[in-house]
Amino acid sequence: MALLEVENLQTNYGAIKALRGISFMVEEGQVVTLIGANGAGKSTTINTITGLLKPVSGSVRFMGQDITGWRADRVTKLRLIQVPEGRQLIANMSVMENLTIGTHIRRGEKIDEDLANIFTRFPRLNERRTQKAGLLSGGEQQMLAVGRALMMRPRLLMLDEPSMGLAPLLVNEVFQIIAEIKAQGIPILLVEQNARKALQIADYVYVLDRGQIVNQGTAEELRSDPAILSAYLG
Repeated sequence: MALLEVENLQTNYGAIKALRGISFMVEEGQVVTLIGANGAGKSTTINTITGLLKPVSGSVRFMGQDITGWRADRVTKLRLIQVPEGRQLIANMSVMENLTIGTHIRRGEKIDEDLANIFTRFPRLNERRTQKAGLLSGGEQQMLAVGRALMMRPRLLMLDEPSMGLAPLLVNEVFQIIAEIKAQGIPILLVEQNARKALQIADYVYVLDRGQIVNQGTAEELRSDPAILSAYLG
């Protein structure tokens, strides 16, 4: 049994079929990435899994439980945690306040310890713990969004376009953070337009095009696939 199993998922935006019956899975300890062009359905997939969008048909199973169509707050309580595209921090709240928001699904267990670990992992957040989130740089905001998610102790961490809008140096830093999370054994579902970076870190890859999975395989296999090289790594 996989940690996350998505089967024949279809999601519409009005009359537009955004997802056309996609199926994939994430195993324990894996980094699985969804790659594809803008409009391929990557973010729609994550938003449907987490309950922000309702599917028309298909199923989502997490840890063996059918969670298809659950409300987002109910999904979050299972610690299936999304770092959304655009970060969606509370701009007028401090770094510390944004981090502690991430503990709302917990009951006090080792929160201080986890905060200390976040500040060790992200020293710049420690330096800016009283600063408002809206005044942070783009890279710092991404660190804060990831830190907030880690404060929830995710069973599966879903990252939606974590490198979007960042300078190349900061993109490298973000992917180093993802590598460190992977090393801790936390499974990750990564949606990423930067296919080159995604293929460097993923265990398994699904390629989306217009709401359908058109290719899949291990990262090693797809890095040597001429069609992938031409379309995404050229």
